[in-house]
Amino acid sequence: MRKNIVTAAGQDLSTGFKDFFDTIGLTGGGLVTKGIAAVIAIIAVRMLLQLSNDPKGALRKGGTAVGTLFVAVLLALYGDTLFSTVTTAKG
Repeated sequence: MRKNIVTAAGQDLSTGFKDFFDTIGLTGGGLVTKGIAAVIAIIAVRMLLQLSNDPKGALRKGGTAVGTLFVAVLLALYGDTLFSTVTTAKG
């Protein structure tokens, strides 16, 4: 007979999404930043898959795609820190 093994403490998620995002360590702004980075990464991969047969054009488009993918990775890693420095203007 197997016994149940508790591997993590229970979490109270009764207030909804705010508790969920707190448990995974993301805020609403951080989640949006990760989503934007994911969309940019998908666009960069699509650019890489559509390279032409012309060597010069393929090199140019490939370099652009790799640069776009690099920006997406940087945005995914450091975007929440970058955008946390932006404050709301007080009128």
